[in-house]
Amino acid sequence: MSKTEIIKRPIEQAGSDIKKSAWSAVLESMVLLVLGFLCAIWPDTIVQVIALIIGCFFIVRGGVIIINYFLEENQKDYFNNRLLSGVICTLIGIAILVAGQSIAHIFSVIIGILIIYESLVRLNAALKLRAAKVVSWKQMIVISLIMLVIGIIVTFSTGGAIALAGWLMVVTGVIGIIGDVIFIQHVNMIIDKLAGKK
Repeated sequence: MSKTEIIKRPIEQAGSDIKKSAWSAVLESMVLLVLGFLCAIWPDTIVQVIALIIGCFFIVRGGVIIINYFLEENQKDYFNNRLLSGVICTLIGIAILVAGQSIAHIFSVIIGILIIYESLVRLNAALKLRAAKVVSWKQMIVISLIMLVIGIIVTFSTGGAIALAGWLMVVTGVIGIIGDVIFIQHVNMIIDKLAGKK
C-alpha cells in the first residue's frame, strides 16, 4: 500500500462520518418541519396529544413503581422511598392530564431551546467551513443566526405560543435543510481536495 493511500483512507473515513452527521441533521430538520406544520395547523390537538402521552407515561411509571414496592420484600427498609416516588410520579401524571393546555408554554420553551441548539451546531459548522476557506461560510453564518433568533422568539413567546412556535419551526426546518445541503456539498469538495481527487 502506498503512502498516498495510507493518508487517503482516514481522510475519506472522516469525510464519510461528517457526511453521515450532516444527513442526520437534514433528517432532524425535516422532523422539525413536519412537527412545526402539525403544531401550526392543529395547535390545541398537538398540546393535548403531548399532554396525554406524557401524563400517561408518568401514571404508568408511578403505578409500576408502586406495584413493585408491594411485591418486593424490603418494604420495612426505612431507606426505601420507592412508594413515595411512585405516588409522586403518579400525581405528576394526573396533574399533566388535568392541566394539559397549561404545558403549552413549557413545550414552546423546550422547542425554542432545541432550535437554539441546532443554530449553534450550524454556527460551528460555518466556522469550520471558514477555516477551510470555503466561500459559502457566510451563508451558513446567516442561516445559523436566523435560526438563533427564531429559537429565542419561540423560547420567550407568549399567547398563541404553540401556533407561533409551529410556524417558526417550519421556517427553521426549511432554513436548516438548506444550510445542511450547502454544508454537505462543500464537505464533499474539501474531502476530495484533501484526498487528492480532482
